[in-house]
Amino acid sequence: MIRSMTAFAVAEADTRWGALSFELRSVNHRYLELNPRLPEELRAIEPALRERVAAKLTRGKVDVNLRFRPVDAAAADIQLNDAVLDKLERTAGVLGERFPKLGTDFTRLLEWPGVLLREEVDQEGLRHAALDLLDRALADMLATRQREGERLGVFLRERLDAVARIVAQVREWLPDIRATLRAKLETRLAEIKQSAEPGRLETELVLQLSRMDVDEELDRLAAHVAEAQRVLSLPDAVGRRLDFLMQEFNREANTLGSKSVDQRTTQAAVELKVLIEQVREQVQNIE
Repeated sequence: MIRSMTAFAVAEADTRWGALSFELRSVNHRYLELNPRLPEELRAIEPALRERVAAKLTRGKVDVNLRFRPVDAAAADIQLNDAVLDKLERTAGVLGERFPKLGTDFTRLLEWPGVLLREEVDQEGLRHAALDLLDRALADMLATRQREGERLGVFLRERLDAVARIVAQVREWLPDIRATLRAKLETRLAEIKQSAEPGRLETELVLQLSRMDVDEELDRLAAHVAEAQRVLSLPDAVGRRLDFLMQEFNREANTLGSKSVDQRTTQAAVELKVLIEQVREQVQNIE
């Protein structure tokens, strides 16, 4: 399966304790590098977060930002502690008999310890909510990476098909190139004033043909194309395998160019290098 390493995902959720927001960004990297940024209230989830990300992704530099906005205390419902208020009421009654002019300030009363009931944050519940949200963000990121990977797959297969066409074309040219080389050698030997030694033409021809023999390079290039096409269809992460294959492609294309004795094969080697470099650049984006 081809998946890009470049992606972005956002997931948000409102909980009874506040609003959570995950933002995930990933770019190319040789290995998996995770950079989490978590609020103080949720630092405890980092080990579980790393485990879940590593279970889904194998390569890429991934920035994980989690934001937590607690519920605004001013917007929360006011809940009173009736038991404390009953005690204060009885105390106020006793004091009222002794001090008839005694007044009670409403806002000061609310500040009395225990009058207002405040809901404690359920840390375990908040952590579970954050990890559930992370799963949603990861699913979105994986879908994005897969969609981008499918587009990369189309590009790569087109370039591999072009490499295969050039290889086939060079094979078609080889008989003509060999015949042309033989004719050139015959002409050169004919121009030699003294009589040529017996077998000189055949010896020189064999030597030149062995120097420009590219059948092995063409066979390996064809095999590399077939292997790359196979790798692109694998269900696993394939970026590293393709990266290694690109080195092999380059090696054969360079050898083909160095052995060339014809303008057509020289140009073919240049076109191969261009195609291979295009593939190599895009392979860097693949997980």
